[in-house]
Amino acid sequence: MRPFISVVMPTFNRKETLEHVLPTLARQSYPADSYEILLSDSGSQDGTEDFVKSLNIDNFRFITGENRGRSGARNRGIRDAKGDLILFTDADILADERLLEEHARLHEEEKGVAVVGCEVQVDSLEEYEDARAHPERRRTLHPPTRRELPWLYFLTGNASAPKAALLEAGLFDESFTGYGHEDLELGYRLIRQRLRIRYNPAAVNYHWHPVPFDEKCAKMRMAGVSTVRFYRKHRDPAIPLLMGMNPVSLALHSLLAEDGWLLRLCRRKAESSHLCSELVLQYHYLCGVKEALAKPA
Repeated sequence: MRPFISVVMPTFNRKETLEHVLPTLARQSYPADSYEILLSDSGSQDGTEDFVKSLNIDNFRFITGENRGRSGARNRGIRDAKGDLILFTDADILADERLLEEHARLHEEEKGVAVVGCEVQVDSLEEYEDARAHPERRRTLHPPTRRELPWLYFLTGNASAPKAALLEAGLFDESFTGYGHEDLELGYRLIRQRLRIRYNPAAVNYHWHPVPFDEKCAKMRMAGVSTVRFYRKHRDPAIPLLMGMNPVSLALHSLLAEDGWLLRLCRRKAESSHLCSELVLQYHYLCGVKEALAKPA
């Protein structure tokens, strides 16, 4: 029987998280013969292949190839997928047992849509267990009443779309290397071909990825570079407007000195103050924007 859903997961040297992640995808309420788990590996050297083969999951496939980043791994998975519907997740994301069932339900109710689920951020396995047991404590991006999303929230830690629509859109743009926005840019193209993005708060997964603050700053700087690449590709004024790349934000950024008193203060308070944390992260994001704008298109 050919599966309806292909779960496409890119990975590179993530054996330690896959030990916890893959069993959650194998224990789904959705019928096992109606989906496949497709792990698209980019040449891991940490024993990933031997480990996943030892799991003996019937509806699991492992494919590997050269390291072309997350976009390249996802594209390899999409092309090799047997299902009509592609569900994207990542190697550090733990699935709720009804994740696939809820994605499938919305696609069966409404054709011509992509679906984004509820991604809950957790910093540890203990926090994951607590969030499962106490839904009211979950940290979520969208209110449960929200039903439709713009391309800005096509985040492929928990998103699904028809394989045919992804192929028609041209798949992920593999020039988006480093960190940031290859998924949003694909969402932008899907909406331009009149695919609506529906939000399903009942399609839950848990993003288990504690990141040190310095690493967050580095990622925000790379995201700023990706924002410029995104805009230069499409030249749509809505892109910089929605993504904080505008004359006002850039002018305010120019008032902040890298070693000035305000940023030094905010760095010291980043762990205890959400406002200070966001100010520092946005500073690094706009540093990346300016670095990319200074280079020729």
